[in-house]
Amino acid sequence: MLRFRGILNAAQSKRLQALNSFNSLHLDSSNQSPFNVGIFWDLDNKPPNSFPRYDAAVRLKAVASSFGVVRYMVAYANRHAFSHVPSAVREQRKERKQLNRLENKGVLTPVQPYLCRVCGRKFYNNEKLLNHFKQLHEREQAKRLNQIESARGSRRVKLVGKFAMKMDKYRNAAREVLTPKVGYGLGDELKRAGFWVRMVSDKPQAADIALRNHIVDMMDKRNVGCVVLVSDDSDFVDVLREAKLRCLKTVVVGDVNDGVLRRTADAGFSWKEVMLGKAKKEGVSVVGRWKDRDIIKRLEWTYNPQLEKKEYSSDEEVDFETEDREIMEGDCGKDDKFMQEKDNCAWWELHSDFDRRSSESH
Repeated sequence: MLRFRGILNAAQSKRLQALNSFNSLHLDSSNQSPFNVGIFWDLDNKPPNSFPRYDAAVRLKAVASSFGVVRYMVAYANRHAFSHVPSAVREQRKERKQLNRLENKGVLTPVQPYLCRVCGRKFYNNEKLLNHFKQLHEREQAKRLNQIESARGSRRVKLVGKFAMKMDKYRNAAREVLTPKVGYGLGDELKRAGFWVRMVSDKPQAADIALRNHIVDMMDKRNVGCVVLVSDDSDFVDVLREAKLRCLKTVVVGDVNDGVLRRTADAGFSWKEVMLGKAKKEGVSVVGRWKDRDIIKRLEWTYNPQLEKKEYSSDEEVDFETEDREIMEGDCGKDDKFMQEKDNCAWWELHSDFDRRSSESH
């Protein structure tokens, strides 16, 4: 009885420990700090051709923020990615030139006048607005930049603070009026959205190698807990597998639904889902599944022979064995005495007759 009681007590104590560990895990998961998220964008493979550059970068950041705190936003590409002009942008530029010709001939007049975003003047001809912007505001911007470059020390700091609002106002207006000399302003728009844009050499796979090394370096330093990769290139599958081996969360943004990257990553979204806001809504449920999976993994039982032997081979068990041995020896002694008394009487006599005859003889 003592032995069974000890076993029951040990089982109950283990059950209480399991319940306490589950409660602590649940509280830890609810109070767990969010992941540090890093966005790694392969511009050579996945440029935002069919979407506005700045809007695409902002929406991508919003999706990544649903997985945690966005700490790093990196984009790699070679010179051709920044100088390339998508077909949609080329068509828009051709239409703008045709409209300018019609407005110059007087065939077409705009319904609303063109407004200068710097000084507020109105023009009924787009080319007049363009000439006004270049002759006045572009020259003013060049003068401000020359003053800042020529200044030193505290004077330079004061000039930067003095011209900061005017320079921002000029840049915002220039995006709508001026046409970039090279490309379509991809790098500038991504920088405005907060990305660190890096141009690599024109060698084959140069951007992939640089981006892969950057991701591995971030994993080695443990700076990120969630990797958001924007690419459809299957060369990054080894990086995703390495991230999963290090218990990092992985998310892929690409348009190849059955690609190896989408199958390897924990979650995957398309550009359309990112731009429509569907990916941001699903991000909350994805994080919930991640937390549930972590709790289940930490509660999984694994057999450890040394630990089990240490728990069950205690001194109490030795005492149980000695007590069982004493009980068995006592029972055996009583049985031997009973068998000896039983052998003294004949087999046809009852025990009551034998006891009465023995008492009469005494």
